[in-house]
Amino acid sequence: MSSQSKNLMLAYYGDDFTGSTDALEFLSRAGARTVLFMNTPTAAQLSRYSGLQAIGVAGMTRAMAPAEMEQELRPAFRALQALGITHIHYKVCSTFDSSPTIGSIGKAIEVGAVIFQPAFVPLLVAAPALGRHCVFGNLFARLGIGSQGNIYRLDRHPSMSRHPVTPADESDLRLHLAKQTTKQIGLFDILQVDRSVEEGQKVLAQILDQGAEIVLFDALYSEQMPTIGHLLDYYATPEKPLFSVGSSGIEMALGQYWTEQNRLPLTPTWHNPEKAEPLLVASGSCSPVTAGQISWALEQGFAEIALDTAALAQSGPDNTANLMQKYLTEALAYLGNGRSVIIHTSRGADDERIGRTGVVLNQRGFTPQQIQSKTAQLYGTALGNLVRVILENNTVQRIVIAGGDTSSYAARALGIEAVEMIAPLSPGAPLCRAYAPGSPVDGREVNFKGGQVGREDYFGLVAAGK
Repeated sequence: MSSQSKNLMLAYYGDDFTGSTDALEFLSRAGARTVLFMNTPTAAQLSRYSGLQAIGVAGMTRAMAPAEMEQELRPAFRALQALGITHIHYKVCSTFDSSPTIGSIGKAIEVGAVIFQPAFVPLLVAAPALGRHCVFGNLFARLGIGSQGNIYRLDRHPSMSRHPVTPADESDLRLHLAKQTTKQIGLFDILQVDRSVEEGQKVLAQILDQGAEIVLFDALYSEQMPTIGHLLDYYATPEKPLFSVGSSGIEMALGQYWTEQNRLPLTPTWHNPEKAEPLLVASGSCSPVTAGQISWALEQGFAEIALDTAALAQSGPDNTANLMQKYLTEALAYLGNGRSVIIHTSRGADDERIGRTGVVLNQRGFTPQQIQSKTAQLYGTALGNLVRVILENNTVQRIVIAGGDTSSYAARALGIEAVEMIAPLSPGAPLCRAYAPGSPVDGREVNFKGGQVGREDYFGLVAAGK
């Protein structure tokens, strides 16, 4: 264990970038100084951030096939294990985005079980503060995080049931996960969560005695999270860290429990950031929530640049450069006139560009599974490269990157090493400061937003700093 890591209480590996900033927010809100890195940090990188109590690694495994996931996760988990941290968390989306062929959570559990050899793997997907509730193993999700949208069973959710990569056709997470792993899955159900910690420990021991290798925890209310945090912390030691899987509910549960136990400093006071206009938005999301937010912003006077994704998919380097130069010229003209800009790859799952791009990639010989991964990389990298060159030519101070699968590629194209929360904006999507040595985004304010995050007026609120 290095001197830089001796005070770390938790490390998490996120399966995409926006989900990773979600966990960053809830640890920071609990009072733990947390920095989110693009890659597993070296000792030299850790030494640049004093007083850390938690770290995250923003991965891209949500868009990977199982074999590729294993190649990525084995060294990452071993590097985190070497830090001697009590809790290691594999962070997944709170809507459990995964399938046997893409972003397999079962594969991540199997890899982690081999490396960490836990007595069991806790699985906590519920995040009541985000409108994610798990009852008798079934997941329910609000349409839009930080909004007043209706709550739907996952397999009837207007967005998740139609997700272009991992559509949800099963709300019982045990059945969903059983398609991805042969490990036995037990349930610590909603009736047991309200018991005392002592009774809960007995119930959990009984579930393990029955052979459960994975234990799914129900949760309906935020008040139930500290009890779950206590149960998880009971099984964790620096010598044998607890490997857990789930949404930022893990950070909520442990953070609330540690606060109750006075193991974290007083909750910090966050100040509203100042207005920052014009705002630059780059969206690779196909969520109807984000589509509605784009429509609202355009009605308020934002300018739009709609990327021709099919042309980007089929173009050679010269033509791609010409396209990007065209978009750059348009963006700089809008920003130069003080007008906020949204650059996007789609406006919802029905956008015709999605189908046209799929046809192009199919003609190039990609399989449907490869197309799913390729589009995330294509869109995210294009958006990141375009934003980077815009920042080289403009002083815009606040940038929004929208879209879970594309954001990881965009962040890397921007040259970001790490981010740290500086203010809350909407649950699950804090405003951050970017650390990016040698990149024009270094020191600027960045907000990474998942497709489901935010009210209709989200981009207006970010520009206003509210």
